[in-house]
Amino acid sequence: MNLLELLGYFNYWVFAIVLTVGLYTVIAKINLVKKLIGLSIFQSAVFLMYITMDKVEGGTAPIIQKGMENQVFSNPLPQVLILTAIVVGVSTLALGLAIVVRIFEAYGTIEEDEILDAD
Repeated sequence: MNLLELLGYFNYWVFAIVLTVGLYTVIAKINLVKKLIGLSIFQSAVFLMYITMDKVEGGTAPIIQKGMENQVFSNPLPQVLILTAIVVGVSTLALGLAIVVRIFEAYGTIEEDEILDAD
């Protein structure tokens, strides 16, 4: 496999690295805010994967034009799904941060091990 073939999979390598960083952050960190940041990084990797899979070589916007035959269209569905996922991700992050604020008010800390020791 030569260098150009490896670079052809660049987006997939970036996806795998970003996904791993996000997963590691969610699992390994004990600070709840850092866990939420890791979750956002993980979600961003999934967004990158969907957008990468959406690209069609030579594809255009799915608009039918007169006189044009045998057009190759890009599928707009992954883009719609990603927009919805971004909204859900931001909402989930906002809810998570609100819960972390409430936990801080109740326990005086956002470190997971200290919260477990307090219980």
